[in-house]
Amino acid sequence: MARPGLPVRLLRRLEGPQTMGRGPLFWLGFLAVVALAALYPLTADGYTVGNTIYFFNWCFMALGLCLIWGYGGALSFGQTAFFGLAGYGYGIVTLNLGAAHGLTLLAVVCAVAAASAFAAVLGYFLFFGRIGGVFLGIVTLSVTLVFERFMAQTAGPEWHVGVARLNGFNGMSGMPPLTIPWPGGDIALFPDVPLYYVVLALLVVVYLGLRILVNSRFGNVLVAIRENPLRATMLGYDVRRYQLGGFVIGAALAGLSGVLYTAWGQYITPSSMGITAAALPIVWVAVGGRADLTATLLGTLSVLAGFQLLTVYGSQYALVVMGLLLVLTVLLAPEGLIAGLARLPGRLARRGRQNGNGNGNGNGNANGSPNANPNGGGA
Repeated sequence: MARPGLPVRLLRRLEGPQTMGRGPLFWLGFLAVVALAALYPLTADGYTVGNTIYFFNWCFMALGLCLIWGYGGALSFGQTAFFGLAGYGYGIVTLNLGAAHGLTLLAVVCAVAAASAFAAVLGYFLFFGRIGGVFLGIVTLSVTLVFERFMAQTAGPEWHVGVARLNGFNGMSGMPPLTIPWPGGDIALFPDVPLYYVVLALLVVVYLGLRILVNSRFGNVLVAIRENPLRATMLGYDVRRYQLGGFVIGAALAGLSGVLYTAWGQYITPSSMGITAAALPIVWVAVGGRADLTATLLGTLSVLAGFQLLTVYGSQYALVVMGLLLVLTVLLAPEGLIAGLARLPGRLARRGRQNGNGNGNGNGNANGSPNANPNGGGA
């Protein structure tokens, strides 16, 4: 039997069993949302567009954690460490090399590669050392906090890489924005509207790419490991290798978030890797639905928007509400609020069919069964 063509295989993976949303109606809605997002800068002011870029930047980190935790079953607090490492890496490369001739794109590649390499080394010792469960979360959180403490103590003039000063708690600043080489001169992705379209396009590509990945052989094995690692091992899969692969891909996405955030704000500080920053991605992913990419994406954007609204009354109140939201999600909707709402119509329909079948079977046995004996004896 001939194998289906590449477009057919990609479509099957886009609509595979590991992701919600399939069929023409879903994809028409997806295209409509993307079109509205593309038109959004034409109707909004520059500040609002820049604020939306800020939201989009964090989505890459959340999607990476969704892959590591939701699909792979490994709870990691290390996303902000990879975020910070890539952010500082971008700053160091661009401050030393400049932004001419598209060198900022080289800085992006180098920064994300550095975060991925660090994740590969860390993940090797974690997964091949058989560290899992709560201990994996403790180790990744410890690495994040050590990195944050170290960067916070680099305020002296001796702490520099070339001309790039690390600046301790004050953070690194002054790095150039992203630029794209062009025959007539480099195009700076600043002010916010050009950068908005680049980040939006990246988000769409990453989302679709992850849908294909999690519905591929790799993703199916990753989910099997999450459900029962011993059974996956007995079936002949190298569990450690698949877990390491998911960990590195998730770290690369966190690094991409760090690079885009640094290029957008032209600064990076150690506070972006603190314990609060390390915990927030867990809230975003858990509230949306860690086992589905679409739920994670929608949940992250919703929680970020709500968090920003709450900070008007004080950041401490916003953090308390985020903590309560996480607790309520774990207790009342462990699969996530967005994922639960998306699956609610199907569950109600199945329950209705079961009730209908139950009533029909009950009436048939009472009134129409040939074995029924109204006197209560045997047939």
